[in-house]
Amino acid sequence: MTALLLALALALPGHAAQVGSVTELLKKDLPGIEGKEGLMITVDIAPGETVPAHRHNAAVFAYVLEGDITTQIEGHSTLTLHAGQSFYEAPSDVHLPSRNLSNSKPAKLLVFFVKDSGAPPTVVISPDAASHGRH
Repeated sequence: MTALLLALALALPGHAAQVGSVTELLKKDLPGIEGKEGLMITVDIAPGETVPAHRHNAAVFAYVLEGDITTQIEGHSTLTLHAGQSFYEAPSDVHLPSRNLSNSKPAKLLVFFVKDSGAPPTVVISPDAASHGRH
């Protein structure tokens, strides 16, 4: 289980990247669903950190384990979520920048993806593309 730290220098449109500090917990091909895999990770978001706009091209189920965050899916209202709350992202959703609301405490998410086998779990997109609906 390896922790990966986002290198913002790689945050160019269309580049595969991880957001926050990511730890892979489990990856498994899904029996009976050809070409699909489940991926479970935790994402640690540092105090005050903003996660850049991104998409997953996957069904994403996220649960806030610790802390308080704001999150927004393009075309929807901003949500403020606290430990014990969850959200969903559809494969076509653009996840606008999210932020850890605390400047002193980390936030931590448990995230489960259903995605194409071997595809990158996260693709960072440019803020301009996100704000104009271009992916």
